Amino acid sequence: MSETATGAKSRRWYRSAWAVVPASVVISTVGIVAVATSRSDDATPPKAWSAQAAGSAVASSAQPTTPAANVSLAGAPRGSALAALHALRVAGRGPMTGYSRAAFGPAWTDTDRNGCDTRNDILRRDLARTAIKPGTHGCVVLSGTLRDPYTATTIQFVRGGASETDIDHVVALGDAWVTGAARWPYAKRIALANDPLNLLAVQASANRQKGDGDAATWLPSNTAFRCSYVARQVSVKHKFGLYVTAAERAAMERVLSRCPGQPLMTGGNPVVSTVTPAVTPSAVTPSTGSSTVYYASCSAARAAGAAPLHAGQPGYRAGLDRDHDGIACE
Repeated sequence: MSETATGAKSRRWYRSAWAVVPASVVISTVGIVAVATSRSDDATPPKAWSAQAAGSAVASSAQPTTPAANVSLAGAPRGSALAALHALRVAGRGPMTGYSRAAFGPAWTDTDRNGCDTRNDILRRDLARTAIKPGTHGCVVLSGTLRDPYTATTIQFVRGGASETDIDHVVALGDAWVTGAARWPYAKRIALANDPLNLLAVQASANRQKGDGDAATWLPSNTAFRCSYVARQVSVKHKFGLYVTAAERAAMERVLSRCPGQPLMTGGNPVVSTVTPAVTPSAVTPSTGSSTVYYASCSAARAAGAAPLHAGQPGYRAGLDRDHDGIACE
């Protein structure tokens, strides 16, 4: 038989043989090839793929109305921040559309009605060896010493001096906006912005490096404080019903897995419907925080019996607050 005839017969034999191979064998063979290909891809991922892209992909597919039930609760004691983290909803970040600091009320408002603005409340709480300005009903902090939790450095605070101390929103207001607060009523946003649970006196430069970042993009350089920091973020989000992104939850879980017993923090009333803002949104000029009541000078405010003016009160504006401590015409 010629070589050509032999080849034709061979090809006819292979076609005939494949025709009788069971379908299950074909599927099994294809499956083996697919598994091998998958393993090869996993070993050498495409250069364009990144952890950030993976987080975005998971976040975009997450259901915003369901808890993170796929995360194991093993090692998360009852009442711990880790257990509370697993109960938070997971969703992708919302848009920043419409966000402004004024959407969370004037800075700083006396929401607890103790006669002092929130900034000075936190300075008195977090600073040591404080000196209080006479005639301010124990409110205005003139000086003090801050042991900064973010950097573990010591800062000498002097009112009106170099701007080295900020009051940080632990859950940044921009992050809160894109994880649920954009849909809140105005009074609830004011409550978040002034809740002591969400506020810490910290080094100004560290606070500004953080910006609107969450735990996935920024953590304190003081590693000894990270468990407490993340636990506070979880506590705030748990208290106010904010959600987390997939990347944020993963970052929080990495930190809290080193301290699974870190407790969930509490403080203040979680019900915010009783909070009455000092001013309404219509009375606020977003760019300046000033109200519809206007005093051309502190002399005019004093003549009207309105001085001193606290941030959030009608008539307060930054132009009358020379040292930017939240109290004008003092």
